[in-house]
Formats: sequence, C-alpha cells, structure tokens
Amino acid sequence: MMSTKVTEQAQNGITATLAPEAIKTQETMYKVLFAISITHLLNDMIQSTIPAVYPILKENYTLTFTQIGFITLAFQMTASILQPFIGHYTDKKPNPRSLAIGMTFSLMGLLSLAFAHSFLVILLSVSMIGLGSSIFHPEASRVAHLASGGKKGLAQSIFQVGGNSGSAIGPLLAALIVLPHGQPYLSVFGIGAITGIVILWKIGSWYQQKINSGTAAISKKTYGSHLPVSKKRIVYSLLILLVLVFSKYFYMACMTNYFTFFLIDKFHVSIQQSQIYLFVFLAAVAAGTILGGPLGDKYGRKNIIWASILGAAPFTLALPYVNLFWTIVLAVIIGLIISSAFSAILVYATDLVPGKVGLIAGLFFGLSFGLGGIGSAVLGILADHTSINFVFQVCAYLPLLGIITGLLPDLRRSR
Repeated sequence: MMSTKVTEQAQNGITATLAPEAIKTQETMYKVLFAISITHLLNDMIQSTIPAVYPILKENYTLTFTQIGFITLAFQMTASILQPFIGHYTDKKPNPRSLAIGMTFSLMGLLSLAFAHSFLVILLSVSMIGLGSSIFHPEASRVAHLASGGKKGLAQSIFQVGGNSGSAIGPLLAALIVLPHGQPYLSVFGIGAITGIVILWKIGSWYQQKINSGTAAISKKTYGSHLPVSKKRIVYSLLILLVLVFSKYFYMACMTNYFTFFLIDKFHVSIQQSQIYLFVFLAAVAAGTILGGPLGDKYGRKNIIWASILGAAPFTLALPYVNLFWTIVLAVIIGLIISSAFSAILVYATDLVPGKVGLIAGLFFGLSFGLGGIGSAVLGILADHTSINFVFQVCAYLPLLGIITGLLPDLRRSR
C-alpha cells in the first residue's frame, strides 16, 4: 500500500512539471527546494571565484583587459552553448545523476585553475567549470519545478537566491583566502564542490523516484494542449524576453567583472576593499532575487519584469557620476531592483511553453551566461580603448530596454 502511495506521488510530481492545472494540487517540497538552492549556492560560489581572482591573474600574468574579457568569454560560452541542448535532451530522458556529474566537472576545473601557470591553462580550466555549470542548471531547474507544488515563482526564487548568494559569497571568500595567500588557495573551494556532489547525489535519488513513475508519455499529450497564446505569439514573446535578458546580463557583466576595476581606477581603493564592495553589490542581488518569484506569483510576472529592468534605469544612469559613498548606495539599490527580473522571466517563459522546463531553463540560463561572456569580452575591449569609467557610462543606458516589456501578453488574462 505504501509502495502504491509513493508511486502515486511520483506520478503526480512528474505531471506537475507538465500540466499547469495539476501542479497546483501538489505539496511544496521545501526540503528539496532548500537543498537544491544550497547546491546552486555552491555551484555559483565556485563560478564567482573566476572574476574575483582577476586582479591576481592580471598582475601575475600581465594580462590586458581584453584577455580578462576572453577568460570570461571562455567560461560563459561553455556554460551557455550546451545548456539548451542538455535541457532539450533531458526533457525527453532525464538523468538524475547528471547533477552530481556536473559538479564533478566544476571541481576538476577549479583545481586546475588553482595550479594553472599559463593563459591557455587558465582558459581550459574556466571552460571546464563552465561545462559543469552547463550540465547542472537545466536539471536543477527541473528539480525546483518538480518540488514547487504550484508555487513556481517562489520555487524559482528559492533556487535562484542560492545561486546569487553563492555569487556574493565567492568574491568575499576569495578576498579573505585567495588574495592574501595566492592562486593555489583556490583549491580550498574544492571543499564546497565535494559537499555539493554529496547533496546532489541524494537529490538525484529523490528525483529518480519521480522518473520511475514512467510518465514520459504525458509530456507528449500535455504539450500543445495548454498553450496560453498562439504559437506565433509565443515566438514573438520569447524574442522580447531574450532582449530583456540581454539588457540585464550585459549590465550585470559590467558590474560583476569590472566594478572592482572601476572602484580602483576612480576612487583608488585597495583590491581587498574593492572585493568587499563587490560583495555588497552581489549581496543586494541575492536579497532582491527572492522577491521576484513570489511577487510575480501575486502581481503578475509581466509587471515584475517591467519594474525590475526599467525601474533600475534612473540609478544606473546616476552611478558613474557620484562619489564613493553614493556609488555603493546606488549599487545596492540597482542590485535589489534588477535581480528580481530573472526568476520572473524564467517562470513567464515556462508558462509560455508548458512541459519544456529543461529546454527553457537551459535556453535562458545558457543565454544569461553567454551574454555575460560576450558582454565581458566586448566591454574589456572597450575599456582598453577608452576607460573603465566610459564603459559604465555606456552600460547605464541598457536598463532602458525594459520598456519593451509592455509588448508581452498578459498570461493571467490568457488563462
């Protein structure tokens, strides 16, 4: 009898990822959500060590800003190109163990980066970390969706806040551990990767129970029968979302990869001080992330996307022209506002294309990484030919693209 009940719950769990009506009847699995959020924290903490050690790498290997940009490009491209393909494949053939496998690749890349002695090895190391991230994100997003119990925005925010928290903690730990002692101490972060592998293996066992229910056929029946708008409108809306992701992540590439250099160049702060200020910005990003999902559930994801991206514009426009104190204050405000966009965008996209969580998660996570990498490379070249301050002046206009959110359909009315 207990076996029948477990199978029934597993069947319901898989159906929840496919049918918008069914998901609302399921219980929200907070233990699973918090566990996957912790692993997202560990995954993104490892990733964030890459830009955090840029000042060390730049000094040790006399790198140009263009080379710094290409290090980020190598990481972001491997973390982006494969994600939609992995997501599409796992929509059809989910693999619970791929979560732990992805983290293993990140561990190998991290250890390689810690002991790298040339620019080429650095590129190969960050590419391996990117590959691990590419494997991790689509399946982890599916786990969050499975565990949501209908609270999709909240579940995505819990998952996403883990990643943003890791991105904030990574530079701070790098400032405390790596900067004083040197590049080899990056290997200390391997403890986090090993912890993540253990947790993901256990999550994979829970995930396997869902797959064992054998409901793959439901996907074919469900997809296409619950489309909220026409297929033409879906394509049109996805293109708008991609432009919005471009505006957000090009600006985030500017802040994440060059904010420390901006502060050092303009205000002559130390490397460690600049890392602490970067942590303050990223902590604000983490704090704001949790708001986007639940507010989107309540007030509509379109409204939150609009407010998050366009609402940051007045502050981004002012940031390059103020003193150090107000620069940090504005950075915190920008982080709080702009960070709520991604959870709302991702859940809005999965509402547009129900039953394709892996594909949509892979596409949007991959695009965010890819745009971040391209943005870093482009902005690095621009900084070499102009100045860091000019880069921030140009990027300040990107959130104004948020105005096109008004062209998106209101999915609440469509339902």
